[in-house]
Amino acid sequence: MEDLQRVILVHYHEIGLKGHNRSKFEKRLVRNLEALLTDYPLVTIHRISGRLIVFLKEGCEKDVAFECARFISRVPGVARVSCGFKCERDMDAMGGIAKLALAEAAPFESFKVSARRAHTDFPIDSMQMNRDIGAVLCEANPDASVKMKNPDVTVGVEVVQNAVYIYAFSIPGIGGLPVGVSGKVVCLLSSGIDSPVALWRMARRGARCFAVHFSGSPETSDTSEYLVQDIADVLDEYGCISDVYIVSFGEYQKEIALSCPPELRVILYRRLMFKVAAAIAARIGAGALVTGESLGQVASQTLANIQCTDAAVSLPVFRPLIGTGKQEIIYEAQELGTFKISTEDAPDCCTLFMPRNPETHGKLSVVEEAESVLDEDEWIERILSEVRIVKYPKR
Repeated sequence: MEDLQRVILVHYHEIGLKGHNRSKFEKRLVRNLEALLTDYPLVTIHRISGRLIVFLKEGCEKDVAFECARFISRVPGVARVSCGFKCERDMDAMGGIAKLALAEAAPFESFKVSARRAHTDFPIDSMQMNRDIGAVLCEANPDASVKMKNPDVTVGVEVVQNAVYIYAFSIPGIGGLPVGVSGKVVCLLSSGIDSPVALWRMARRGARCFAVHFSGSPETSDTSEYLVQDIADVLDEYGCISDVYIVSFGEYQKEIALSCPPELRVILYRRLMFKVAAAIAARIGAGALVTGESLGQVASQTLANIQCTDAAVSLPVFRPLIGTGKQEIIYEAQELGTFKISTEDAPDCCTLFMPRNPETHGKLSVVEEAESVLDEDEWIERILSEVRIVKYPKR
């Protein structure tokens, strides 16, 4: 079977609902996959009949093909991934390939055949293909049963203009939209649990995510900066992050702590962060800010304090986790692969110069009056001149 060409069928859902714009979304997903699959024996990627076909080099081993399929399932925009073979349009050949595909999907106790004829120039219709190929598989697997609802394995048969694609190994993808179709956003990214999940959710909605990390240095160690880069490396694996802007924020927090009422420090820190992030957004043409805040989780995330921080900028501020509980966020961080990194101990700006009793119901007029003594315009200009940029993607 060395000369068989393995293929991976990439199914999508939301892209298929885009009407006249569907081609644009498909092309973006193709470009994303081409950029991400450099470590796999990729030949080419074609668009056919509402899905993509990833062609792997002849002789590609099963384990490599399955690993590639699992990788693709983690790419935003992919709803399902199926691993199989390209076959000639001949029923005997199709039956043989179907047996091979089903055997590779073992173990199973039940199966069904789901054939689809995209071109009517093939003389055998879908129902007849289901029966004929099903009979071949029943003969080859006498201990297995045919089950039309919820079988262990579905053998897919896709007949197109010049070929047939047959598969049995199939896994769900993460869905959403391809990264890059929904514009640019700037995400406030800490080394904690929440903000990487918020960024990932925005990437799944097609946003190109740039990150800004506010480090507590020089008042704390720069450990959080390295953890954020480890987090960014995880996000970069599936194309979910662009450049990371690292801001040394400690001295500005110290100035706020020395000049302003202690209970307002947290609000003032965050307002300055938003202003810096908005200035970076203006530089790169981003249309929104993104945070990992969840309503009521900590003092800065009460409704009144959120209103105070939002008023610092004119850009919309997206909070993908606003109604999400901590345990849900932890579960998503574990699935994403950032949780272990985020639980490593690192001092950062979030714990620096924290007041004993932070304000939980800030009033904008009071906050703005306290802020008026600060030379924030000069600070922001200096921050932008000193910001360090870590380039992504690294491929």
